[in-house]
Amino acid sequence: MKLDKKNMQLYVVTDRSWLKGETLYEQVEKALKGGASFVQLREKDRNKESILAEARQLKGLCEKYQVPFVINDSVEIAIEADADGVHLGQEDMGILEARKKLGNDKIIGATAKTIEQAVRAQEQGADYLGVGAVFASPTKTNAIRISKEQLREICEKVSIPVVAIGGITADNMMEIKGSGIDGVAVVSAVFASDDIEQAARDLKEKAAHL
Repeated sequence: MKLDKKNMQLYVVTDRSWLKGETLYEQVEKALKGGASFVQLREKDRNKESILAEARQLKGLCEKYQVPFVINDSVEIAIEADADGVHLGQEDMGILEARKKLGNDKIIGATAKTIEQAVRAQEQGADYLGVGAVFASPTKTNAIRISKEQLREICEKVSIPVVAIGGITADNMMEIKGSGIDGVAVVSAVFASDDIEQAARDLKEKAAHL
């Protein structure tokens, strides 16, 4: 699947912390019904077989909604699940090596916290950037914070899409309006909500005015 900037508007990152008796598949489908335009599967503490099985299910679901689906960190699982691509942090496999393994048709996203990291990622062939944390994040309590000004500077220096991440909610999203971002990446703002579909709908509506 080719990446379009409109896919970046509401980028949701999965988290099993708030399943509340539901499956991840059910929760992701609610988010998609509410307007999620990009899905990243993020699993930290499960074995490869269970992540792969889940990835294959979610890939089929995202295909149904015509939304890109990427795997966090693992190029290997992305290949085996035939995901649309992978998202790489600064400590993960390098972009150049990932591109060799994945080929030119897959999406590679990269985390960037500085202008230097952002420019390097673009030069190495990243398709989009996740930049943050823009606010204090409940899922990454030790994350380095990035100001709106730094966010704007990064957006000015690169031509690939940029999504802001880190503690973003429907209440604070407009604080980063005008920074040049193409969308927001959220975790708890969707998946910790009692009404995931409505939470996604509210966030998507606001993201359209960034």
